[in-house]
Amino acid sequence: MPAAEDLRRLLQLSARGDDAAFEALYRAVAGPVYGVALRLLRSPAHAEEVAQEVLLEVWRTAAAYRSERGSVMTWVLTIAHHRAVDRVRSARASAERDHRAGAWEPVQSDPPEEQAVRSLDRQRVRHALAHLSAAQREAVVLAYYGGYTQREIAHRVGVPLGTVKTRIRDGLIRLRAATALDGDRPLLVPGSVPGAGRVVGARP
Repeated sequence: MPAAEDLRRLLQLSARGDDAAFEALYRAVAGPVYGVALRLLRSPAHAEEVAQEVLLEVWRTAAAYRSERGSVMTWVLTIAHHRAVDRVRSARASAERDHRAGAWEPVQSDPPEEQAVRSLDRQRVRHALAHLSAAQREAVVLAYYGGYTQREIAHRVGVPLGTVKTRIRDGLIRLRAATALDGDRPLLVPGSVPGAGRVVGARP
């Protein structure tokens, strides 16, 4: 897996129309993007479709990336999450129409933490994440959207494990505070981030 700086360089070259750079970027992020889509959609076929849509969007909007808002991988996985959530909502809307038409079929229930996040609209998610520092946002997105462990995140971003734990802990605290201002339930519930139950309230 290329380092964060390498991904940033590949994205910059892709924004200038460099096909070889985008091919390398594609190989680096396609797996994580597919993983995010599959966890939310539970369908390999739908996950592949969403992954292709995400990578096309990355190609088209590469010039819009801003490094101060997080790493390239964080940016790409956030796009993947939004796309997958949109597909879930579309499927549920279709199921509701079938139900009203008398053709209802049972829909597999999702874990409570995924239901909590999927119930949020895109604007609220972006608003809440905007309250985090770039480092906190990167750690939370990689852990929750990307499914990386804290140790894997530490290796990817090149910081000590304790620093990653602190960033996730502080990021979750700020997310809860941001959503509390709107009178809503927390954006991420306990256990929704791998290892978060052990991090929140613990000393780094």
